[in-house]
Amino acid sequence: MNKSTTLPSPQDTISARMTESDIEAMMERYGYPQEIRAIIQRERLLPRGLLARLHATYPHLSGLMETSAVLFPERAQYEGLEGFRRVLGVLRENGIHLGNVIERELFVEVYRFKATSHILNAINWSRYENDSLYQLIFPQPGMMRPEIVAKYAAAGTPEARAIVVEQYMDQTNPHDGHQLLNKPWLEREDGGIEIVEGSQHKYPQTQLVFDKSTQTCFAFCTYCFRHAQVRGDRDMFIQDDIAQIHDYLRKHTEVTDLLITGGDAGYLPYERMRQYVMPIIEDPALLHIRTVRIASRALTYQPDMILTERYGKILELFDIMHENGVQLSWMAHFSTPRELLNPTTIAAVRRLQAHGVVVRSQSPIMNHVSLFMDADGKTDIKRSAQNWIDLGNILATLLIRFHSMYCARPTGEHHYFAAPLADIEKISNLIYRSLASLHRPSRYITMTTSAGKLSILGEATVGGRKALALKFNEARNMAWMDKVFLAVYDEHENRVDRLLPLDTDKFFFEEELDEIEHALEEVHGKRMAQQGLT
Repeated sequence: MNKSTTLPSPQDTISARMTESDIEAMMERYGYPQEIRAIIQRERLLPRGLLARLHATYPHLSGLMETSAVLFPERAQYEGLEGFRRVLGVLRENGIHLGNVIERELFVEVYRFKATSHILNAINWSRYENDSLYQLIFPQPGMMRPEIVAKYAAAGTPEARAIVVEQYMDQTNPHDGHQLLNKPWLEREDGGIEIVEGSQHKYPQTQLVFDKSTQTCFAFCTYCFRHAQVRGDRDMFIQDDIAQIHDYLRKHTEVTDLLITGGDAGYLPYERMRQYVMPIIEDPALLHIRTVRIASRALTYQPDMILTERYGKILELFDIMHENGVQLSWMAHFSTPRELLNPTTIAAVRRLQAHGVVVRSQSPIMNHVSLFMDADGKTDIKRSAQNWIDLGNILATLLIRFHSMYCARPTGEHHYFAAPLADIEKISNLIYRSLASLHRPSRYITMTTSAGKLSILGEATVGGRKALALKFNEARNMAWMDKVFLAVYDEHENRVDRLLPLDTDKFFFEEELDEIEHALEEVHGKRMAQQGLT
């Protein structure tokens, strides 16, 4: 005999904890124009049950039910030193006074500053000092080395400060991992070579494209490892001719994924996106291209862009791709729950997904943003892991795939954002055993080097000696991926390319890497000689 089950009354359900009035208050607080409100309501982008579940599970992280007036009500971007000073002015008007202004302005001049009203309003200003998004957007004391700060502060005029900035910019290592060697080329009939200037092709299956329209970002992360790209350094990657990309792809059938990046690929206008995509759909010689990836942080910095009628044309293009078996992967970079727990980002994610877009998150693990220190200045393993455990579960709830996590790259102010690899390995272990298998990152934590992307698999003991087990998940020679190898365990090292082999003079791949890099340097040297640039 079946036992009767008493269902909860409508008043007891999770969705009942969020009312239509609550959703209306969210839209009012964020100042949604009527166009966005109509799209959200028509396309059911903010269902009560979903919002109620997220807020009830993570009330300490959520911005969904906050009622305080936003500090930046104008839909604006704040850029450069002038924009930074405007932001400081708004904060002062609201009783928030940031110190160390000279040091912060030095950072802005070296690495730039850009912030949207959306991300500024996503910061919890009632306790901003400990807010990850505040660290993500605002220069902080300790980022810049003391001797550079002192030199900048001592410069008496804007012209003198500009000289300090220019001299220091040459030391910021904007192209780590020999990125300039990743530019591919086409062999011409006359025996010459034609460099594909706005592209990188380091790993066989994936080609990166830096389109001319994607050379800036909606906001600048303080840890940005492509600061040369966004501040206009001379040796940028810029792709002007789209047809050149298709010519290259027709000759390289090993490529399955075209990754459009920048800057931010969210800037790619409809007409240029269509020029990239339609040949992939229509040309039988491009049948090997299965995925187009859009590398964009618009979902963190400018999600309302996706919630407009104008964006409908791009969504129609995504529909065409989906109907023709070409996957559109939106590569977001979420590293904190706060980035997701606001109505604008949730609505934008759901709108993309409704048009066949697979949203994925690959995220940097950065000290002060998504990795934290304790009162003694040591890595807080549990708190840091919990950030990623919460994020992994939120991503799962929103049907976003947790693609990967990676370590801080050795560029910019690496000393501020990096942590010992041994500590990060412990954090990774906690994340993996705390998340269900479907919700974990698809690979172990990695770090990019010239040789490839190296994963830290874990700690090992060999002959009584502690070691870190390493394995490539991408490599200049993909056969290197087949081998697990060991490095000396180092409690303090924060760069994987500076780890030492456990029981040999060199790692197994180092001699071949030298040969590969030398060959690439010869090719690019030949091209520069043809152009008279040597």
